[in-house]
This record gives sequence, C-alpha cells and structure tokens, in this order.
Amino acid sequence: MNTHTQMINGLDKDQMMTTIAAIQQQPGLARFQFRARNRWVSGGENRSTIQDFYGAGQEDDSRTQPFHFTNGEPPVLLGANEGANPVEYLLHALAGCVTTTLVLHAAARGIRIRALSTELEGDIDLHGLLGLDDGVPAGYEQITIRMKVDADCSDQELEDLMGYARQHSPVCNTVCRPVPVRLERVV
Repeated sequence: MNTHTQMINGLDKDQMMTTIAAIQQQPGLARFQFRARNRWVSGGENRSTIQDFYGAGQEDDSRTQPFHFTNGEPPVLLGANEGANPVEYLLHALAGCVTTTLVLHAAARGIRIRALSTELEGDIDLHGLLGLDDGVPAGYEQITIRMKVDADCSDQELEDLMGYARQHSPVCNTVCRPVPVRLERVV
C-alpha cells in the first residue's frame, strides 16, 4: 500500500482526485449552500457572522467557532473606519477565490506555484449609490486584478491557467455574469 501523500501547492493531490471521483459518481455531492448572517450596529457599521453551511450531502459541523466580520465606512463616506467596507470585502473575496482557484487547478495540472500575489482595484462612481444619476451603475464599473505568479511552467501555460481560474472561480464567475438576487422582507 502506498502511504506517500503527494502534496503540491499545499494541497493533497490524492485527496483532490478522490473528491473529484466521488462527485463524478454522486453529482449531488457537488451542491453546497453557504450562509452569512448580518446585524446592523449604527451608521454604516454592521457585523456579519459566518459558520454553518451545507455541502457534500450534509450540514457541516467542522467549524466550532463562527467567523466575524465588521463592515464599516471611511469618514468621507460617513463612517469611522470600523472595518473594510462591503465593496472592499468584495475585492477581498474576489482575490481569495481567484487565487485559490488558480492554485487548485495548477496542482491538478502538476504545476508548482512558488509565489503568488494579487493587487485589485475597483472603480466605482457614487452617483449610482446615491441615486443621483440612473445611468450610472450602483456597483463597480470595472475591476482590475493584477496577478504576479512565479510557477514552474511556460508563459503560455500560465496564461491558460490564469484564464481558466478567471472562468472557474466561483466569486469571479458570480461577479462576471448576471446572478439573480432576491431581497425578501421577513417579519
């Protein structure tokens, strides 16, 4: 029996292949539901808690403690810098997801990543948020991700991998296509 675990980019490649095979045999295992709860504090400050989720055919109980995130605004946007603002968290989520997706698919392709860093910029015009111009979107008009990758592959392989990561990152995919969002009032 082979007890050697092949690690690449900090991931267990054998476990990755076992997970893929399990999903191919039981497609329902691929269905996940992530959840967040949020409470307003005051002004632009609110706090989100993330802990439970459904995945791999069951409720997950691996997280014994919740993650807490404080959303705030800078003073110029009527806040007191209580935390990053929601559009900054979106950049954080996008950076994290594209990075993780690239590392995962690099490992699947046998590409070793030696170093990886990203810088993101999002351009937004507050005319949309403030309702001052209906022709201006309320959200980002453009997001730029600058990715610096040192990997043991050719430039063409890296370009292909980066394009694949952009297409298959769940957060990037969500941002890049229209996704229905329902806002429901509960009593």
